[in-house]
Amino acid sequence: MNRRVHNPPTVFNSLQYGFSQAIEVRDGRRILLSGQVGVDANENTVGPGITEQTEKALDNIESILAHADGSLSHVIMLRLYIVESARDQQEPIASALRKRFPNNPPPSSWIIVSGLSLPEWLIEIEAEALIPV
Repeated sequence: MNRRVHNPPTVFNSLQYGFSQAIEVRDGRRILLSGQVGVDANENTVGPGITEQTEKALDNIESILAHADGSLSHVIMLRLYIVESARDQQEPIASALRKRFPNNPPPSSWIIVSGLSLPEWLIEIEAEALIPV
């Protein structure tokens, strides 16, 4: 897969938050993932905090991509839905993204929402990936 990130010096440094401004990709199988939350295979919420819920949502994305013969390195876009009550807890999210995407991270949108499907959920992450053929 031909992949090139764009982080021009004329816009803010998004890399400190764990994402790039843009990515250019060519060739491959496009995979669109449903939003993933911090639940395990038995549908149990992994914990009350943003850190563990973010980590589990990313684990779920990684597992789904592995099932499709891909990995986190194939992610080309993330959309993060963060509940209003967790608005001030963005550093643990950024830290999880920097850890999972240390080089050329995908672009992302961070959207504050009033709530998710269950009241204990604090974050939901959608992903798009392009897996080489």
